[in-house]
Amino acid sequence: MRFPPRVDLGAGPTPLEEAPRLSAALGGPRILVKRDDLTPLAMGGNKLRKLEYLLGHALAGDADAVITTGAHTSNHARLTAAACARLGLEAHLVLRVPDGTAPAVQGNLLLDRLLGAHIHPVDAADSSGATAAVLALAAELRAAGRRPYVIPTGGSVGRGALGYVHAAEEIAAQAASIDAEPTAVFTATGSGGTHAGLLAGRRVCGEDWPVVGVLVGGDDPAVFAAETLAVLREAEGLLGLGPVRPEAWGMTGIAPPPPAPAEVAAGLDGLRAAAGELLAGYVGAGYGDITPGVREALALAARTEGLILDPVYTAKAMAGLIGEIRAGHLGADDTVVFLHTGGQPGLFSRAGEVLQG
Repeated sequence: MRFPPRVDLGAGPTPLEEAPRLSAALGGPRILVKRDDLTPLAMGGNKLRKLEYLLGHALAGDADAVITTGAHTSNHARLTAAACARLGLEAHLVLRVPDGTAPAVQGNLLLDRLLGAHIHPVDAADSSGATAAVLALAAELRAAGRRPYVIPTGGSVGRGALGYVHAAEEIAAQAASIDAEPTAVFTATGSGGTHAGLLAGRRVCGEDWPVVGVLVGGDDPAVFAAETLAVLREAEGLLGLGPVRPEAWGMTGIAPPPPAPAEVAAGLDGLRAAAGELLAGYVGAGYGDITPGVREALALAARTEGLILDPVYTAKAMAGLIGEIRAGHLGADDTVVFLHTGGQPGLFSRAGEVLQG
């Protein structure tokens, strides 16, 4: 199987570690933690795997600047800034800020500035404003003779998802080396690229474990499913496992279109057919909400395994895993791989909420 161009940023392999004290505390399955929080750049995280393919594509197109977008707390933005610094590319981050205010410079935003990224704040209340700002900035850079490459939110397009094909290959090989047969792989699901990449990877590896995504945002699960499925199909096309789909982003600077109503209607069934599951019951009040389950997950992982999660993604995914064990959906005979996607810098801007109660 031939993969597209990729730049080596040291994203893998990462360890697969036993978590016996966590398993014992839950009275549940054997838990293995895939440590993608230990990737090497700028305090680590899962987005580095995606950036190896996205920035490989950018360099193949002779880009000299990169534009991406996300919340002002974005882990993807931080790692994009770090990878661009490593590769000598100019990083531009279009970051959504609350009510147009100036947030405290800490956590990921502090690292963005330290890494030398150009930061362009936009009002978080208008989700379409970030896309418009990205397109305007790309046009401005082109008019100045620059060659910008645009990466959508989270790097969650088919080309970025290819990085998680390799993660699935690592999981399969590492689990086999310790005589483990995973029942399921659990991951946080936000923009869907990691989930899609793992689904493509399990197909490449010939594995039969489902990939369970714990939703971290409050939108319609069918929309998330359709978006994830679209990324999966795009990745499969790049691998020669399905029809090739046009990539409406990158050097063209056009954001991926939203799924059509028919795609949304078929999204959940299509994702299940690809061995993907979505758990929507752990979101709380919405994206970034630190629920009681999140607080419990943060404390339990830290106090049993010395494992530090983040409050937005991995703690919510761990809350989902804990909830599924307590509901009896996973038992002592099961083996679960929990993907730790990183994001720990986000803890430091939410200290009061994390320690509440």
